[in-house]
Amino acid sequence: MTTVPARLDDSLRGILFMCLTAIVVFPLLNALVKYLLAADYSIVQVMWMRSVVHMAWMLALFLPYGGLRLLRSNRPGLQLVRSSLQFVALVLYIIALSHVKLTAVTMAFFTAPLMVVALSVPMLGERVGPRRWAAVAVGFAGAAVIFRPGGEVIHWSFLLVLGAAAAYALFQIQTRQLAAEDDYRTTAIYTIVVALVGTTAAGPFFWTWPAELAHWAAFIGLGLLGGFGHFCVIKAYEYGRASVVGPFDYGQLIGAALIGFLWFGEIVDLWTWLGAGLIVASGLYIARREAMQGGGLGTKARL
Repeated sequence: MTTVPARLDDSLRGILFMCLTAIVVFPLLNALVKYLLAADYSIVQVMWMRSVVHMAWMLALFLPYGGLRLLRSNRPGLQLVRSSLQFVALVLYIIALSHVKLTAVTMAFFTAPLMVVALSVPMLGERVGPRRWAAVAVGFAGAAVIFRPGGEVIHWSFLLVLGAAAAYALFQIQTRQLAAEDDYRTTAIYTIVVALVGTTAAGPFFWTWPAELAHWAAFIGLGLLGGFGHFCVIKAYEYGRASVVGPFDYGQLIGAALIGFLWFGEIVDLWTWLGAGLIVASGLYIARREAMQGGGLGTKARL
């Protein structure tokens, strides 16, 4: 008699964690990046501060329970390739944020789950039916509407966002490949390694001391929000099934639109919302088909 209410409570907790990270944490994280870039801090410095604090978060969160054994991977080469893809996606995404509206970048980046579907065929040997291929096509049509000819987004920024989404799609594919090889905490720690090492090496050549207390707070907030956001995602999928909590990740569109308007005065036009609607609809359809067939692509699109 208590099984159904318990499952319902767990699902609600999972949804709460996903809504918290999607609507508040990740849009605010991206807004801080855009704010610091507008204040003329270099991309290298922004990424370094985020990587340092993020890594500190991961180590503080996981090492007390798993110890140093969590630093040992059964597939270290694959972990480093995955971390490199995260680094590339992060670089392209941040550069795009400096040129494109926060909401438009967030919307277009949700093409990553669609790319996962396409890449799962050659890389994972999965079978994708005509309905899901049609959904992928609709999703990319939505991206084309967002970055339509004559729109506000210049063409090379469009390519940066798609490049970031492609790198992140490969990152997700390798996350699935590593699921059977390493503890999820080991994978979480390795995620930021390449970004940390790369930006630490280049950091001294690009470092500028923050001129204001607000800038210090923003730099520290990058890592704290990144670590907290990934923790919330872990908890969301711990409590609820991917088919239940995954679709709530699209709450990022709401959070990005609100923060973009309140902080940067960004107004999203009807065409952009139409394109986002096509991407969301295709993503939800694919997630539903995955749930019916026992898969788990979900809609996780975050950096």
